[in-house]
Amino acid sequence: MKLSRYFPLSALAVSLLPSVALADDQESALKLSETLISANRDVQQRSESSAASTVFTRADIERLQPQSVVDILKRVPGVQVIDSGLGSQASMFIRGTKSAQSLVLVDGMRIGSASSGDSNLQHLNIDQIERIEVLRGPRSAVYGADAIGGVVQIFTRRSAGGGLAPFVRMGYGSRGTWQRSAGISGGDEQTRFSLAGSLNETNGIDRSGLSYDSDRDHDAYRNKAFSLSLSHKFNERLEAGVNVLDQRGRTEYDNPFGRFDMTTFESVGQDPYSDFTVSSVSSYFDAQINDLWSSRLEVGHSENREESLDKLSDERSVFNTYRDSANWLNTLSLGGGHSLLLGADWYEDQLNSSTAFDEEQRWNQGAYVQHRYEGEGFSTELGLRHDKNEQFGSENTWSGALTLPLNAANDLILSYSEGFRAPTFNDLYYPGYSNPSLKPEHSKSYELQWRSQLAETTRLEASLYRTDIEDAIASDQNFIPQNIAEARIHGFEASLQQELFGWQGQLGVAFVDPRDRDNGHTLNRRARRTLSLDLDRRFGDFAVGASWQAASSSYDDPDNQQEMGGYGLLGLRGSWQATSELKLEAKVDNLLDKEYQRALYEHEGVSYGYRQEGRSAMLGFVWTPKL
Repeated sequence: MKLSRYFPLSALAVSLLPSVALADDQESALKLSETLISANRDVQQRSESSAASTVFTRADIERLQPQSVVDILKRVPGVQVIDSGLGSQASMFIRGTKSAQSLVLVDGMRIGSASSGDSNLQHLNIDQIERIEVLRGPRSAVYGADAIGGVVQIFTRRSAGGGLAPFVRMGYGSRGTWQRSAGISGGDEQTRFSLAGSLNETNGIDRSGLSYDSDRDHDAYRNKAFSLSLSHKFNERLEAGVNVLDQRGRTEYDNPFGRFDMTTFESVGQDPYSDFTVSSVSSYFDAQINDLWSSRLEVGHSENREESLDKLSDERSVFNTYRDSANWLNTLSLGGGHSLLLGADWYEDQLNSSTAFDEEQRWNQGAYVQHRYEGEGFSTELGLRHDKNEQFGSENTWSGALTLPLNAANDLILSYSEGFRAPTFNDLYYPGYSNPSLKPEHSKSYELQWRSQLAETTRLEASLYRTDIEDAIASDQNFIPQNIAEARIHGFEASLQQELFGWQGQLGVAFVDPRDRDNGHTLNRRARRTLSLDLDRRFGDFAVGASWQAASSSYDDPDNQQEMGGYGLLGLRGSWQATSELKLEAKVDNLLDKEYQRALYEHEGVSYGYRQEGRSAMLGFVWTPKL
């Protein structure tokens, strides 16, 4: 980790300490399922936020036993993630938008690659994560660029306080998969800490199947991860903390298209792999200046590094991006149900690549204000943000929401929001496949939400929305990005939480119609209908659960000529709390060994599907000794 880039920001934070103030206790809020932090960069009740959201706490993660962050995001209504196994490239579509049109944060820090726009979600180790918040719909008025489809924020492991709490987790499963992690957390009312590390490995699968002989092997994956969280309350009005997350390792993959050999003038096979690092460091200072004014300063540094090599040649490429950032947030309670959010942020991207780019650095400055009113008859939210980008000049984005309580159990929320996305370094400057004349993408979204406590054990949340994207960036037939497309996305999504006869059920469904308005085609690799169902129940020391995930057919290509069939996946899980310190876990994914495709490739004029993992099993244990 290149900490030298980070320490100057720490010095800035220290110099501003007298002017910052203590906000709500985020450390405690991270443990709660009914709070939300990402929507307004501050702690609030989920029921009071205008954002359509899904929250996974550490308790949810342990109950669901996901293999990865990608695995758990597939349960969110309106979110589709395409991958082909552990460590493979993951593409995320929130409400029909593409990966680069959604923002991913770790402890408040942007982690996406400035060269490609990818967030590398596949490398974020689930054992190092305390909480995941998913916001569906634009939040550019608060976060600026890239938050067109939504925001995913990931929080590293935290301590609950109350003494030392160590843990050891180990699992072994199909295809030589090992999961190993250990950590310790603790603290008291003033100081809390959490320290954890993990090592995950798998032999993987042959992802592309039919191809060159060099590709007919299993694609292994190795991930070493480390996380650290430390916070301290100096007094009732001042708190500071630091969070670190670092993942690095190696992922093997196939290149079914081969490499063009300049000596023989023909395509030859490769045996490629990448060494990766995804890391972030963030620090914060909270202060309560007075009863009406609280303030929070966040500074951080993130890195996204990848070195790609080939075992059969000396081919090598490097794409490393670095980002420094700072955010100053102020919350004013004005009385009478009125509150004001005032903030300013800045980030700077730096690219270091083996490929020569015309530009390798740019910065963005932003300032935002948001007014909230909460009354008995209605509530409102109105936000405005102004961004100044080094390359693209100024952008203004608006958002507004009106909440109407129909009665004590039902709310209607009407909202409008704007978004924009600046082209990536690859879009603008990648030699031979770029366009320096590109303009930023712009979006407008309209949404109607219904939230209902239908019964004491039944909760329903539903959204009907439309998103229009202008100047959408798409590649032409020569793979040159152009502002040629206008997209229109209609959608409906709903989530239902139900308890019945001791079973806890969570159902998510989504219907999305993402269209290229220029030709009427469905945007590629987006399934129009998706469903996710989780059922769980406890029987004393035993717990059992089942998952069902289904998706309709989709098209691999923008011209809608290559259709991929739908699929349904069944998973089972269980655990036994053998003693107060030892828990045994077991799960089976894709129980029916379903074969399905999420993306295609072409070999000798014929299209084939990238392989997905078949039936897999995992056995493990978690040991939490009492100290």
